[in-house]
Amino acid sequence: MPIASRKTAAAKTSKTSRATKTSKAAPRRASSAGADAIALLRADHKEVSALFEQYEKARAATRKKALVDQICGDLRVHAQIEEEIFYPAVKTALKDRELVPEALVEHASMKSLIEQIEGRAPEGEEFDAKVKVLSEYVKHHVKEEQNELFPKVRATRLDLEELGQRLAQRKAELKGEGDSSTSEVGRSQPVGVEA
Repeated sequence: MPIASRKTAAAKTSKTSRATKTSKAAPRRASSAGADAIALLRADHKEVSALFEQYEKARAATRKKALVDQICGDLRVHAQIEEEIFYPAVKTALKDRELVPEALVEHASMKSLIEQIEGRAPEGEEFDAKVKVLSEYVKHHVKEEQNELFPKVRATRLDLEELGQRLAQRKAELKGEGDSSTSEVGRSQPVGVEA
């Protein structure tokens, strides 16, 4: 085999080897990012934001009702996993007396609006106004979490992978994908959260 052909064959083998290594490494990064608590919460934020955008564009009452039901359900589950698991861990790790209590007050306001729209027919301007205000509350809350709380949490020694796994497991339970005895989303003060 001529020298040029050997070099070409070696280069192809090297490229194939690098591509294989790269493709094997990528799934590991993706799966560990999925288990990270902050990544999970950010994904929830993105999903509910997209649902609010769909609601704004929707015209049919049946579509609006389906979207509101999904938004309310997703927000309930998200708030509950934060209140039961994430906030207590963060409060302890940060020795926080400001961000977590403020987040809990914001959750209470959101839950009040959810109670006013969940399961109801989307009739009239007042209903749309309540959905709009809920959207604005959520945007404000998300902005504070992502810009203030999450960076501080990343700087702690919290095991965000383990915390993310706990959040994901509880989320699955609440959505009825886990043990049915624990799949009800609470409407009152969650376990482990100080009033």
